[in-house]
Amino acid sequence: MNFVQPIRDPEIISSIKRYLKEKNERDYILFLLGIYTGLRISDILQLKVGDVKKDRIYLREMKTKKRKSLPIHPALRRALKPYIEGKEDHVYLIQSRKGENKPIQRSMAYKILKDVAERFGLESIGTHTLRKTFGYHFHKETNNSEMLREIFNHADVSITRRYIGIEQDTIDQAIFRLRF
Repeated sequence: MNFVQPIRDPEIISSIKRYLKEKNERDYILFLLGIYTGLRISDILQLKVGDVKKDRIYLREMKTKKRKSLPIHPALRRALKPYIEGKEDHVYLIQSRKGENKPIQRSMAYKILKDVAERFGLESIGTHTLRKTFGYHFHKETNNSEMLREIFNHADVSITRRYIGIEQDTIDQAIFRLRF
């Protein structure tokens, strides 16, 4: 399994959003769902139109089987509104072109992100990048590792900090501050 990183630069995130919005609305929504919810790709791909019509997303995480409730960020809400307009509740949000009402596969999500990575010169990108990007920026905004640990359902804060790359940032900054 490859070690993936969050997208740390907000300007790159904005550029990716613009690129995907112009290129493919479905891929744009996939990206936004990842960076604004912090959900695992397996949970994002199972979301249906009815799951995002209210102010919150309610689901049972596939990996942990735990129930989760999270608010829909206003930027995500604005993007979802025209995207889901006229679609029935049972329709998958991130639909595959293969078959009727099936979500894309995890491998397709990876391919979408790999294309983004190549276009924007990003390395160490994978499907967990979206979740890690959410976590990284949530932590930068709140400086609350414990709350993020709770959101991610991690057993310990140190796992959360390592997962989102905060520990690596701290190490890197300390090394660069060395003066000999």
